[in-house]
Amino acid sequence: MINELWEKQKPLMMTGVVSFICFLILAVVMMFDSTQILGINRWIKPIKFYTSIAIFVWTIAVFLNFLKGYEKASRRISWAMIVIFIVEMLIITGQAARGTTSHFNVVNPFDGMLYGIMGLAIVANTFLVGYLTYLYFKAKIELPKTILWGIRLGLIIFLLGSIEGGYMSSQTGHAVGVADGGKGLPLVNWSTEGGDLRVAHFFGLHAIQAIPVFAYLLEKLKLNISTALTFIFSIIYFAIFTFLFVQALNGQPFLSKLF
Repeated sequence: MINELWEKQKPLMMTGVVSFICFLILAVVMMFDSTQILGINRWIKPIKFYTSIAIFVWTIAVFLNFLKGYEKASRRISWAMIVIFIVEMLIITGQAARGTTSHFNVVNPFDGMLYGIMGLAIVANTFLVGYLTYLYFKAKIELPKTILWGIRLGLIIFLLGSIEGGYMSSQTGHAVGVADGGKGLPLVNWSTEGGDLRVAHFFGLHAIQAIPVFAYLLEKLKLNISTALTFIFSIIYFAIFTFLFVQALNGQPFLSKLF
């Protein structure tokens, strides 16, 4: 499949590679630059986003590869996403280089404009994933039933995670009960002092990988109830996502007792 992905989904595959290389470069830069933004090294946010984007575009490349007969739609989705993430990462990396925040930054017209552009880009990406979800229900896809439903359910919960991200943006901050920044978990910096909407957002978005992989592993076991187990796993996953969202809304930190 890897060779086929490089042949048929080369733009997305290459975007993932470039994003991963940028992650490696900034990981080295971070070792020699101790400048902090909101209590953490300024390059941590770009590093996290470069990693997430690489994983995301590779995932989308796999999904699009199974959409036989929708090559034109696949090309439009892939190139639109590539443009979106180029815009996103130019802003996120540029703001980090300037020593300021990229998200929720409306302290002046210029920073507010950049934040607005990022918001529009992510809304566009959400619509693209919504369209991809529609195609996965419409198209005849040659995949085992269990894996097909794993992808469909993963896409649906991803969209819910995106909506939760929209709510987070409307609050102009990710922390609840405390100010953004402060004490947090290593690397991700999820607050250990108050609620943090990023936790549910993270789990919601990564349903697009977690649920299809779970379905794939069940399919390998050749169980007669693998599709039903995929639905049960998806329900549990959604319940955890909802719990984490409610937990954050109530101002309760994630794993505070451990840190």
